[in-house]
Amino acid sequence: MNIKSLLIGSAAALMAVSGAQAADAIVAAEPEPMEYVRVCDAFGTGFFYIPGTETCLKIGGFVRFQTGFGSDDDTIGVGSSQKYLQSKGPSDWDSFTLVDVNFDARNDTELGTLRSYINFEGQAGGSADSNAFYIDEAFIELAGFKVGYFYSWWDSGINGEVDTLGGASTQFNSIAYTYDGGTWRAGISLDELDKDLTDGAHHDLGVAGTVGFSLGGVNLDILGGYDGWNEEGAIRAILSADLGPGTFQLAGIWASDYNIYWDKSEWTVAASYAFKATEKLTITPAAQYFGDVGFDSDVDQWRVGLTVGYEIVSGLNFLGTVDYNKVNISGADDQDFTRGFLRLQRNF
Repeated sequence: MNIKSLLIGSAAALMAVSGAQAADAIVAAEPEPMEYVRVCDAFGTGFFYIPGTETCLKIGGFVRFQTGFGSDDDTIGVGSSQKYLQSKGPSDWDSFTLVDVNFDARNDTELGTLRSYINFEGQAGGSADSNAFYIDEAFIELAGFKVGYFYSWWDSGINGEVDTLGGASTQFNSIAYTYDGGTWRAGISLDELDKDLTDGAHHDLGVAGTVGFSLGGVNLDILGGYDGWNEEGAIRAILSADLGPGTFQLAGIWASDYNIYWDKSEWTVAASYAFKATEKLTITPAAQYFGDVGFDSDVDQWRVGLTVGYEIVSGLNFLGTVDYNKVNISGADDQDFTRGFLRLQRNF
């Protein structure tokens, strides 16, 4: 056997052994790639993509501890037979803890942003009957339309915690449409009104409409509402303007008679000034006058108060308010009461 034959035979043997080893080799399966939660910045901070979808979700809420003191009256009752304060006992105090959790889901569609929003709340202590969570709001929005259970425009007010500018109920199952043109906006809502009767529940319809303008730090919002159950209505206007180191606001309401949107008085006017003392401290004095309380021409009421808000650290805020009320009753002694609360709230 010559050298050439030996080299050829050795190479053939080596290839045969290598082929056998390759055939017998165990190949480990590659791990599936993990899908991490991705930040979604299309709708503001706090949103993230729900894994496997193009829907963005934001989870938020707050924990609030609050202690109220003094009378829990707002205004006196409706009608001449209820001209006196509902509770005339000594001042008292009461504490409660409120938990709020909300889920805000959004994604882009060919018709614009599709949004669904759910807000749960649960209260321990105070006037709450139980600690169970309840639905505070739940609605769907698309292309300016909004359907579900949510707060009406009548729930809004002016700066501070002294004013009262909404009626007996400010949450409804509603269908609403809002147009936002930048410097001006308009909207209309159809609200389901429920009335519990001895022979069952009665359902009626309320209609609310709003128009607003914004220009150079000045905002004007005009709101009207018609209660189909009571066949009465109300109109409200709020003017807001940046003035010096704060914001001045003026509001007024007139109503034809008692209705779901405004039930406190025939008319009222309120004003506040939110003074930004520092980056963390805001001081807001405010006042309000009620004419013909309970739609009784013999009863008027005025109120003056102060609200102080302070950001302790990022996400933790203190709010304190107190107001003094004087009720003037024709042919009877005037009555007064003081009320307020202290609040600590952690937002997330």
